[in-house]
Amino acid sequence: MTAARTSAVRARPRARRGEGDKLRDDLLAATERLMIESGGADSVSIRAIADAVGVTPPSIYLHFPDKQALIVAVCERHFEIFDSVIEQAGATVDDPVESLRRRGRAYVRFGLDNPEPYRILFMSRTGGDRRLEVITGAGGRAFQHLVDAVQRAIESGDFRTVDATFAATALWTAVHGITSLLISLPDFPWPDVDALVDHVCDIQIRGLREPVHEPEESS
Repeated sequence: MTAARTSAVRARPRARRGEGDKLRDDLLAATERLMIESGGADSVSIRAIADAVGVTPPSIYLHFPDKQALIVAVCERHFEIFDSVIEQAGATVDDPVESLRRRGRAYVRFGLDNPEPYRILFMSRTGGDRRLEVITGAGGRAFQHLVDAVQRAIESGDFRTVDATFAATALWTAVHGITSLLISLPDFPWPDVDALVDHVCDIQIRGLREPVHEPEESS
């Protein structure tokens, strides 16, 4: 071990009793920063995380079984915040269709206000078999809330009878497309963001309101 690395590891004083949560939070913050700097999880190592926090690698394993568990925990934390923001926006109105529009605006606004966390959630590789844990954990709950919101619009009669999960997936891909492009191409001459989101949502909503026209059978 080099002198520089030794001093980096020794820079953190020994945690006092009850300070384990503080170390866990520091590990999550360091992992997030390294993911942002490297553009994904693949280039982030346990050694790099340990050096960034000033501890030895074995200290990390007291809180997380492996690197992928750390990555998932970072994603979970952001998904919980993301979900809370979207749910609060949707709850500001009783009309189920307007609620979906407001969810769409809040989704895009979250991405623009938090571009790096958004990249971690949706635009970078989480890596490994733990990817499923992100989908079924806080991320899965966030998506289920969107499915439930679509189902309310179906039950109110505002949408025709469709598969709510399928429709929610289509709505998600639409607002994610806008968000990822706004983040990736900030210098493009974008129109008003809320107007753009409303336009895209209106197209989706129109499709969910209008019946599907089956082709006429030839006589």
